Amino acid sequence: MSALRVEIDRDAEVQVIAHMTKSTTTPFPSGFLWGGAAAANQLEGAFDEGGKGLSIQDVAPRGIKGPRTPAPTPDNLKLVGIDFYHRYAQDIALLAEMGFKVLRLSIAWSRIFPNGDDAAPNEEGLAFYDRVLDELARHGIAPLVTLSHYETPLHLAERYNGWVSREMIGFYERYVRVLFERYGFIYVDRNDTVPAPSRATRRSPSIGTPKS
Repeated sequence: MSALRVEIDRDAEVQVIAHMTKSTTTPFPSGFLWGGAAAANQLEGAFDEGGKGLSIQDVAPRGIKGPRTPAPTPDNLKLVGIDFYHRYAQDIALLAEMGFKVLRLSIAWSRIFPNGDDAAPNEEGLAFYDRVLDELARHGIAPLVTLSHYETPLHLAERYNGWVSREMIGFYERYVRVLFERYGFIYVDRNDTVPAPSRATRRSPSIGTPKS
């Protein structure tokens, strides 16, 4: 009796699993964008190369979990990231091998305007993203771009107190115009041109600026 009961229970379990699998499996809709996401401050590295200025992430080794540092420090893993700045071609090739059709990525504001309030953009920074976007296109991967992902130029945080200041609107507009005139993006992340603006607003003064 005991062995028979176990066999019946196993049959019932198989039937339940089959039913759950059948009822919860839904095909992806037509046009579904299969891909992944990353942020410039998390993967690029090269924090002081190519004319890039410092961002608030470069002095926040523990993000919002700890105090800022006076300058970049070795314990800040974002300073190196995965070295995408130098290895983007290999990385994108791997994404294509996995079948990615879209990559949500961000552009480092401080790579384009090192101080944030510069009169002219950093051409070397723009040229880097030229190469990245060309490489994505070569592999048939569409870019889904977030224009700024928690990496306000440090100078803007220290001099203007970051997003607390209304002067930031003009600086951000200049940055955005440069990108759209340069690239005319096919996709812009419609929900997150600046991820979670309320959190971005808190992040700038939270690093301990002179006005905070």
